[in-house]
Amino acid sequence: MDRLTSMSVFVKAVELGSFSATANVFNMSPQLVGKHVRMLEEHLNVRLLNRTTRHQSLTEVGRAFYERAKNILAEVEESEAIAAQINAIPRGRIKISAPTTFGTHALAPQLPEFLSTYPEISIDLSLTNRIVDLIDEGFDLVFRVGELPDSGLIARKLKPYQLILCAAPLYLKSSPPINSPKDLKYHECLGFSHTTLQTHWQFEGSEGHFSVPVSGRFMTDSGDALLPAAIAGLGIMLQSAEMVTPAIEKGLLVHLLPDYHVPTRPMHILYASNRHVLPKLRCFIDFCIQKFGEDEQS
Repeated sequence: MDRLTSMSVFVKAVELGSFSATANVFNMSPQLVGKHVRMLEEHLNVRLLNRTTRHQSLTEVGRAFYERAKNILAEVEESEAIAAQINAIPRGRIKISAPTTFGTHALAPQLPEFLSTYPEISIDLSLTNRIVDLIDEGFDLVFRVGELPDSGLIARKLKPYQLILCAAPLYLKSSPPINSPKDLKYHECLGFSHTTLQTHWQFEGSEGHFSVPVSGRFMTDSGDALLPAAIAGLGIMLQSAEMVTPAIEKGLLVHLLPDYHVPTRPMHILYASNRHVLPKLRCFIDFCIQKFGEDEQS
């Protein structure tokens, strides 16, 4: 006999208090219920139930075995549910929060491919530079740039967030030369007011790591608002590679000081530490790791 079935029959017999009631649940005879219980007792070489014609009660060993068997059956049921989830068709809505620049220039262009691959999933994408509360605001997943506090959320590491220093040819033509980051103090620098980028820019070079104070007449909390200002020649910009690379490739902007490294910032996907991740979220996480994971070269 299958031992797992015998354990299920034994647990149900304890809970219902009779072999007859258990037989009805499993669509078998009371004699077969008794056979399952005896098989367990013979296998364990102990008595699990004290039985009379009118009454049954657990032995001390039987009570301990009942508690453990109940837990084992729950684990088996849970494992089967996980397998069913894995094989299930991913479907449903995923509510996502992402930083504005990354969401606009990196994430959003990839979403048509994802939605085409998974036609029964819908995406609700919120773009904001504000630190949202995943649980309280009902998000399934958030993208976050910067060091992570200990939040109790699960974090999957992505490729670091890379910034590029650039300016329009029009600006460079009428401005002092830029041979070192320290020259930036003589220039109009477009400030990003969401972070410390509004007042200081960080660089690494042969001189080591240093911070350069910057200032300018235009500051905003939107990288997308800085882009047309930079292209129009209003000043120098330090913004994400995803946003500025297309403009550099078109000649609208020039990559400045490529020999100086701008320190990257860590980037992660965060989601709640539920015991099991639904198929819709699992496939989206896997998709993002494929597109934005550390091994990706773009």
